Amino acid sequence: MNNAQTHLKMGYVWTICLVAACGGLLFGYDWVVIGGAKPFYEAWFSITDPAQSGWAMSSALVGCVFGALISGWCADKLGRKLPLILSAVLFSASAWGTAVASSFDMFVVYRIVGGVGIGLASALSPLYIAEVSPAEKRGRFVAINQLTIVIGVLAAQLINLMIAEPVATGATQQMIVETWNGQMGWRWMFGAELVPALAFLVLMFFVPESPRWLMKAGKPERARAALERIGSADYADRILRDIAHTLEKDNHKISYGALLAPQVKPIVIIGMVLAVFQQWCGINVIFNYAQEIFASAGFDINSTLKSIVATGIVNLVFTLAALPLVDKIGRRKLMLLGASGLTLIYVLIAGAYAMGIMGWPVLLLVLAAIAIYALTLAPVTWVLLAEIFPNRVRGLAMSLGTLALWIACFLLTYTFPLLNAGLGAAGSFLLYGVICAAGYLYILRNVPETKGVTLEALEEQLAQRHAGAQAMKQEQTR
Repeated sequence: MNNAQTHLKMGYVWTICLVAACGGLLFGYDWVVIGGAKPFYEAWFSITDPAQSGWAMSSALVGCVFGALISGWCADKLGRKLPLILSAVLFSASAWGTAVASSFDMFVVYRIVGGVGIGLASALSPLYIAEVSPAEKRGRFVAINQLTIVIGVLAAQLINLMIAEPVATGATQQMIVETWNGQMGWRWMFGAELVPALAFLVLMFFVPESPRWLMKAGKPERARAALERIGSADYADRILRDIAHTLEKDNHKISYGALLAPQVKPIVIIGMVLAVFQQWCGINVIFNYAQEIFASAGFDINSTLKSIVATGIVNLVFTLAALPLVDKIGRRKLMLLGASGLTLIYVLIAGAYAMGIMGWPVLLLVLAAIAIYALTLAPVTWVLLAEIFPNRVRGLAMSLGTLALWIACFLLTYTFPLLNAGLGAAGSFLLYGVICAAGYLYILRNVPETKGVTLEALEEQLAQRHAGAQAMKQEQTR
């Protein structure tokens, strides 16, 4: 194996992984750009109803759920490459459509179109990267997808900041709509996404299809050709043997029912729980409701965008720090660190609100929470989702895990205002702390370490682990 590793063409692997990870960059940009544009497009469309405002902010989630739902079918029927090209087309259409929308209904339609692109890219970019990466570096490469998401988030925040002109304190909607921000600024915020979207679309035509999907689709010669572009002939031979060994066990047509097979269902459950936990750990509440949090810290309206950029910078710095740690420290340890760290920070935030301590202490705790999340749960969840599922059902299982993530995100987004009204800020953050503590216990008991293991060997290990657990249960019932 070591000899084969020396013949890996790492420059080429980096290139195709970075291209695929552009899906993550567009995911991050599309998801966050609306926050900075919100006061300006609301003025243009005369949005005053809270329900309409909430629909504009969350409509993309409908597309995300649909995109995640179809991503498994697309991945298994069409491969990994073609659906990513489709996501690039959808991102391009969304960027253009939201920028030129003449009515609120058309604006929402194009937001949903972009959401479908997010749903596809969020499932397929890490899946593709995991399947073309060498085992010993897979964690780092898949974590690149999270890095590009963070870069996309920061890019949206910076572009919003650069485009927006200062707004007078206390300005009404009528005053805003007459400014550059209300007339054209918000359109440029959305339209700027068209540049990376078109670049992603063009570049995806130059990357190979996943060799693991090609083998499953009965195209071994194309799979060999793809692997020989990644490494030596010896490397291609070894990986092809591993893939063939795992696929020969089950050549039946794959459906969602296959995810309920005894040896697969426990792994699918682990993936879905991790996906839900990444959302319910509460960090997206901080991103989605940053304006309220920074207002409580004493920032005025014009400082809010700058403060939000600070969260993006912290997010980027600690995501960069996470890249080598995923393969060095391991997935399981980082997940445990993230769950325990957020538990502590949320308890401190809840205490600060309960005691009336506001301003900079709360802001610093918020930035600390983002740092912990970016270092641990954010990248590692995607790594685990991309690698723990068996070869033959990976596309469908990844689709289900991503679907669970977006449904969880939807529920998180809609329940926070209700929780905040019923429990107050202190009670809400304390609840998220309890969720993180529960997540820590679940990871400790159920999530295996996967660093440095080939996808095929990992499948064998998880199957043996399930068989051992079943034998133990049978022994206990006797």
